[in-house]
Amino acid sequence: QLQHPSAEVREFACASISKLLQQKHIIPAFLQRDVVRCLGPLLMDHSLAVRETAAGALRNLSACGGFDVCDDMVTKDIMTPLVALLKECSTGLDANQKHREMDKNYIEDIANEAINLLWNVCECNSTAVSIFNKEGCLEAVLHYMKKFSTNVDLAISVANCLQAVTEDNPDLLSSFNASAQQVLEMVMLCPESTMKHVQLRTLIAGTIWNIKDTIPAGSLGSMVNAILKIFSESLAIDAGEMIIRMNEAEKNRLKLAVEAETEENMSDVIYNCASSEADDMEQIPKGKVRRENDISDLLPSDKWELKEVTALLMAQQAALEIIVNMCCSEDPSDDEWEELSSSDESDLFMENSYNEGTGLLMSPLCLSDEVNSAFLNNLIPKKILEKTAFPNSVALDICMHNPSWKPLIKKLNVVQCRALTCLHSILLVSDVDCLGGASALQSLAQHLSHLLFSKTELPTDTEFLEAITSALRALLQTMASKNISQCMTPEQLLALCEAGIHSSSASVRVNVVSILGISGGILAKGQDTAETLKMIGKFLLEVAMKESSLVVAGEALDALFDVFADGQEAEKAAVQIKLLPALKEFQPVFKLRIRKEGKGQYSTDQLCVLDNVKMNLRRFIAYQETLGKTPT
Repeated sequence: QLQHPSAEVREFACASISKLLQQKHIIPAFLQRDVVRCLGPLLMDHSLAVRETAAGALRNLSACGGFDVCDDMVTKDIMTPLVALLKECSTGLDANQKHREMDKNYIEDIANEAINLLWNVCECNSTAVSIFNKEGCLEAVLHYMKKFSTNVDLAISVANCLQAVTEDNPDLLSSFNASAQQVLEMVMLCPESTMKHVQLRTLIAGTIWNIKDTIPAGSLGSMVNAILKIFSESLAIDAGEMIIRMNEAEKNRLKLAVEAETEENMSDVIYNCASSEADDMEQIPKGKVRRENDISDLLPSDKWELKEVTALLMAQQAALEIIVNMCCSEDPSDDEWEELSSSDESDLFMENSYNEGTGLLMSPLCLSDEVNSAFLNNLIPKKILEKTAFPNSVALDICMHNPSWKPLIKKLNVVQCRALTCLHSILLVSDVDCLGGASALQSLAQHLSHLLFSKTELPTDTEFLEAITSALRALLQTMASKNISQCMTPEQLLALCEAGIHSSSASVRVNVVSILGISGGILAKGQDTAETLKMIGKFLLEVAMKESSLVVAGEALDALFDVFADGQEAEKAAVQIKLLPALKEFQPVFKLRIRKEGKGQYSTDQLCVLDNVKMNLRRFIAYQETLGKTPT
């Protein structure tokens, strides 16, 4: 059917394949039949409708197939027809009125599908990015962006693509001349307040951060402030409250539509009765029954309220992910940031580093003093903390009972997880003073503990556990390094570890044993803690000996070294759990596992860490043996 001479048949075939490709289990069968090479040429079909549906089918294949499928698509040369299509659409973008049919703009719709396909393959495949650079696709893509005032959906697709192709792509930087930067700045300054425009500005801000090396030093400071202001505006919006408002707006709109339809029907009935007394009156209630039971024709095809909430959540997710990247970036030079700070920012920093009202962390990132001030001025850390809370229960209830809104639950949870990851990154790059001092850190520990223990059962979602245990691990490490007392009880710690150690994620398991090691090391310095240390020691020993992952087992050994490194309580507990003989018996087993399992299963960095653990195990055993010989 894809080769059929009729354009309508080809379009129908593309549409059918597009729908089937949304089912992941069907994709391998299509790949075996070389679907990429079958659909690729149709991107340049004489029929615009065929082009659009072919691009849509390939977009679904790239989105649902994942990295391996995208690699296969590039290998089978999908980029050649795709680049040709993008350039041809760009050329005809300003003169495409002749391609309109009623409210449909074929060129822009084709471009939207093609840009999404380009985004997917470039995000997964470095060869696709190289072709993007070599073929000069940036000019065409930016030309689409200029349509942001009339087609925000197309602009959002372009912005997503730009953010993907500009990340870690120094070869593309030279293409961002003054004209290209002007297009991006024009979008950033767009005053529209819809959530789609908030999402668009957020994505463009991320792109500008990616290409910051192209911005003159004298302009970079104001640009960073503009970026952070956009993130601040996005994160300041309460997604839960917006769900409640938009759901109510949808109900009201549908109610008005039904009332208008009912009035129109009644008018028709009155007219029909007056014009013909011979009409069959039994037909009237039949019509009314059909209208009351089936109002699907009244439902809007675009669901704009739902789309607004979705755009907001995507904007907030993007903002949080970009802030994580900002935390991981190298510090800018002093010259680059010379215009960023103002004379009164240092005083503002001291006054607002801790929010007494909430007791929560409210300090800026420690990338440089100037960037810190910019973060503080826009209240970024405070807004990140707000996003770490569980979603609004009323909003969740609305989503649970509305099938079309139910996917928002996953998006709400993703935003929470990204906020926790963002918090983790802030903790890694900041010192205690910059974080607001001991009281702010203790309040933050209480907040994270509440997220973990406020419900009757500990959370089991893997993504959430990875995010919160990473943040908690970084926080407790920071507090331990400054001898700041911790707020989690030993019972809470053990409960967390008991739950986390059974997670399918090795990252969660690594985090919980590390958390136990940090807290146990502090308890070892206290009084009357031997019983708790015994429980911690037994738990870590069992993990080290039974854990399937060498990385987790190594972390458990490291945690044991931290807990039993020093202190009378630790020595007493070590003797009672027979730590020394257990480790001496386990040492050759651990060495053998590294030798047998290490090669091929673990990275070079992981093997280096495991070799250090093996060496530290030998030293720790020797240290414990000297303790046994020391007269008491």
